[in-house]
Amino acid sequence: MNLMAVPSHRSAECSSPDHSRIDAPTEHQDYIGFLSKKSQADGYDGFEPVFMPDYLFDFQKHLTSWAIRKGRSALFEDCGLGKTIQGLVWAENVVRKTNGNVLINTPIAVGRQMAQEAEKFGIEVHICRDGRVRRGINICNYELLHLFDPNDFVGHVADESSILKNIKGARRAEITSFSRKLRYRLLETATAAPNDYIELGTSSEALGYLGSMDMLNRFFKNDLNNSSTGRGFMGAANKWRFKGHAEQPFWRWVCSWARAMRRPSDLGFNDDGFLLPPLHEIEHLVDSESIADGMLFALPAAGLQEEREERRRTIRERCEKVASLVCDTGEPAVVWCDLNDEGDLLERLIPGAVQVSGRDSDDAKEEKLLAFSDNQIRVLVTKQKIAGFGMNWQHCHHMTDFPSYSYEGYYQKVRRFLRFGQKHPVRVDMVTTEGARGALAAMQRKAEQADAMFSSLVTHMNAAQAISRLRTFNTSMETPAWLSSISA
Repeated sequence: MNLMAVPSHRSAECSSPDHSRIDAPTEHQDYIGFLSKKSQADGYDGFEPVFMPDYLFDFQKHLTSWAIRKGRSALFEDCGLGKTIQGLVWAENVVRKTNGNVLINTPIAVGRQMAQEAEKFGIEVHICRDGRVRRGINICNYELLHLFDPNDFVGHVADESSILKNIKGARRAEITSFSRKLRYRLLETATAAPNDYIELGTSSEALGYLGSMDMLNRFFKNDLNNSSTGRGFMGAANKWRFKGHAEQPFWRWVCSWARAMRRPSDLGFNDDGFLLPPLHEIEHLVDSESIADGMLFALPAAGLQEEREERRRTIRERCEKVASLVCDTGEPAVVWCDLNDEGDLLERLIPGAVQVSGRDSDDAKEEKLLAFSDNQIRVLVTKQKIAGFGMNWQHCHHMTDFPSYSYEGYYQKVRRFLRFGQKHPVRVDMVTTEGARGALAAMQRKAEQADAMFSSLVTHMNAAQAISRLRTFNTSMETPAWLSSISA
């Protein structure tokens, strides 16, 4: 889009020029501001940091300082790079600058883990469960957000903010509504857009920039040339793709409110101390001891319905295989499951195993998860949606999994262990059946696509930052001679 104003070519006889507008000393400045506002690629609504502790690494200081100056921003950093301490320092700066309160939302049990980190680094925080606000930094689970009044806060931090990615999700709507009028906002996650770039729109909307639909209509188009986010012909999901001119402007726009990084060298810093150990993924194929109803012999599952039927029919075989993999190791292990029946059977088969399930209260879940973190439990049995986000379990380097179609779920499960600070190679035992190998292949394909997408994200954002730096002009705008003659 050409945003340059096109002057009228009317003669002086037709109308008298508005000399006050042409000669006004702030006209050019107003126009530059107009262009910046239209591009949504400039502008800082924060402040200079008032607290920057020495214990932060250089790249952490760089990112935290930028987020504080920005005011409303997102940090898309890989697991183990210190998003927790960066979020705490950001919140402490807001508290000290405004003398107001900040609310940090986290998944279950992550809040208490964050409070332990804050205590270690000398930052005062308060765990809140009843809606009562304490002076300074308050931490609560997402499940308790409805108890709080946004008017009591000046800032909000959404930890593991990939919870926002579902454009129609109730949790996304609740978080976006809560923070809508807050001046200072921060999002932190390692998987901002695990499936597609367009999922970045929900993060933008939560920060008060372009809404999801505004972003789609500005930078993308679908096959139906409309704004539908549902399903089109024959029930197929609408596919969104970049408009022909929009890819570079899109990344420049994302770079204006977010930073992405997998390792410090992505931003030009040293990777010393942030190199990951090897990941060993081992597939175990389990034979079914029974056949589907109405069948004379076993056939590979075809379609999602048959896969689900086979999954339920092979619960015992798969769980017994998992038990054989973790029973005699003497090392900590996490056994991931998807079904309640799987979790119950695994808890019985593995001596000393403790299950964290949906029927547990939030307090009970936290107690068990933190007990595992403190090495009081050797084998933990749980689901990804309960403990798959935010927990730091570098003391453990063994997990088992029943593969599904969710790449983000698998990535987050692995990253509870494979994160900076892990000292051992991480072993992942994937137990599956012949019928479920399609899910494993699909997940591996998504993993390759996601890795390529994040690499592209970092590359484009670094290029956009370079472009942004070059867009600072040192010379003032000059009025063309023919326009000056009109005002003479």
